[in-house]
Amino acid sequence: MAEPGGVYWRPLLSSGPEIAPDAHILAGGWTHFSQVERLERGQSPQVLSAHDAPADVLEQLCAPRDPICGLAWERPHLMGILNVTPDSFSDGGRFDGAAAAASSARAMADDVSMIDIGGESTRPGATPVSVDEEISRTVPVLEALTELDVAKSIDTRNAVTARAALAAGAGLVNDVSAMTHDPGMAAAVAESGAPVCLMHAQGDPQTMQDAPRYEDVVLDVYDQLAARVQAAAAAGIPRARILVDPGIGFGKTLAHNLALLRRLSLFHGLGCAVLLGASRKRFIGTIGQAPEAQDRAPGSIAVALHGVTQGVQLLRVHDTAATAQALRLACALYT
Repeated sequence: MAEPGGVYWRPLLSSGPEIAPDAHILAGGWTHFSQVERLERGQSPQVLSAHDAPADVLEQLCAPRDPICGLAWERPHLMGILNVTPDSFSDGGRFDGAAAAASSARAMADDVSMIDIGGESTRPGATPVSVDEEISRTVPVLEALTELDVAKSIDTRNAVTARAALAAGAGLVNDVSAMTHDPGMAAAVAESGAPVCLMHAQGDPQTMQDAPRYEDVVLDVYDQLAARVQAAAAAGIPRARILVDPGIGFGKTLAHNLALLRRLSLFHGLGCAVLLGASRKRFIGTIGQAPEAQDRAPGSIAVALHGVTQGVQLLRVHDTAATAQALRLACALYT
């Protein structure tokens, strides 16, 4: 959380059943902290006792997050990725068509708490598709999954698509532009009563990887997400219905991604549940020496489990069965 004077407070988290008497529980979840990192632009970070943080900061960090789509956040959840596109960076064309996509969704349903359905690729360099095409790809899938007992989300930047998907059974709007791409998105979400995930991205998919720059990537992304949360609230979307996502790989270099992951717990200061979507991203392939996206499951799971130690409530992943197995072990160890 940031104070008006430009001071940011990051909880330094621990996991496990051994909790110090002076520890604070983060967001009603499975992690706890007795120390915080004080961050300020142009200053060296300071590690302090949590008692040195302002009372309103601690209150924001510790307040349990409200359930979203029926998901309570006492434990981390998985969001399975279902791209109904011919050109997504990892699985483009695999589930092109309602029948194939629905079959894949049913196969992952036992391992995930939510399925994220997208009809427009937002990979670097991707070409936008028309709203009609996006709807024709996603709505039939949602309709085919009406009886599937798992939450569904629509991965879209477009208000018309969001309205159609919500009417077809989606329960959450996952907007990689944080409702900046379509000026009608905020009203569409507010009027529907649905929750929304606001993701940070610098630039649009066609240009976002053209030499992205920040003064301080962690604090810049935090400030921009804070502004989008405030804009959502002003549009009638309460904080309790908002998730935030720092947007790993969206207008970020490898160094930017690592900096965000190292200080991921800062984003709990926004008072919202946090989503992490790093699965199969290019930086995982670079560091893990896996040029092909489909070979990046081990690295993706490593990053997902790091997210769990940072209190991340929702992990957006491709390799659902393998990540679910890893998460079960992590929960057994961390709780």
